[in-house]
Amino acid sequence: MARLVYKLYRRGNWGESHTSFENLKKGFNQRNLGKKGFKRVDKIGEKMIKDGLLHPKSTKYGLEISLEYTRKNELIALIKKIFPDEYHDDI
Repeated sequence: MARLVYKLYRRGNWGESHTSFENLKKGFNQRNLGKKGFKRVDKIGEKMIKDGLLHPKSTKYGLEISLEYTRKNELIALIKKIFPDEYHDDI
């Protein structure tokens, strides 16, 4: 979950800046995730939507998502906890 949040954070996907739900899988190596790894990424993304960490937006060409701006402090705390050396305030 932290890698997904960090990925969207680096891309600047807050509020109205959305990306395709399918883009969550990009950047992961299938061999590192194991059997049914991409399905696991999808399930984690769906759980994050249910938990209110991701903001979904339905479009005619598929589901778009962004980080939920109202939970910004919680999401940044997660990034700092898991990726302390890679977090920068100016991103």
